[in-house]
Amino acid sequence: MINFSDIPKIIYNRWNRFRLKRCGVKLSGYSCFLGRIYINISTESDVQIFNNVVFTNGRGANPLCGNINGAIQVSRNATLIVGSYTGISSAHIWAKEKIIIGSHVDIGADCIIMDNDCHSLDWSIRQNKDIDVSGEYIDYANSKSAPIIIEDNVLIGARSIILKGVTIGARSIIGAGSVVTRDIPSDCIAAGNPCKVVKSLI
Repeated sequence: MINFSDIPKIIYNRWNRFRLKRCGVKLSGYSCFLGRIYINISTESDVQIFNNVVFTNGRGANPLCGNINGAIQVSRNATLIVGSYTGISSAHIWAKEKIIIGSHVDIGADCIIMDNDCHSLDWSIRQNKDIDVSGEYIDYANSKSAPIIIEDNVLIGARSIILKGVTIGARSIIGAGSVVTRDIPSDCIAAGNPCKVVKSLI
């Protein structure tokens, strides 16, 4: 018997998978993308999402998401890899260079994971609205970026922000609302703004 409350989830999942594949995303096995997702992925990027990934958005089964939609933005020549059995709740993921998320990672509601500054730190470049030969705004093209690596079995609390150049070691926990600006070692609890280790798990 069909549960009518599941019909929107089925429709969104099929529609989101279609949109991702149309952008050239490599989907390995079955993954689920519930609710509305902002998708802006260059066909000249490398995006791989492995099996049993669940990405919930807005009203997509996670009460912490509220009515906020997640986002996946991947620029030209950038890389985004999401490992198996990873759960993501209405997160905003923006890769200009490289973001690697391991397996069995849990990313809490409304987190931001971005490997770039979005804008140049030079005010005169920020004012430049021209577009370069690759089709990107001069401002964005001159923004700094550095890879983000989130290793296996990491838990990231709701509304945390993971900034460029950060590695979070395996099995670590990031407290809700944290701003991660530097590497976090494996097997620890870290929290705060800026995020710091508060407890070892071994």
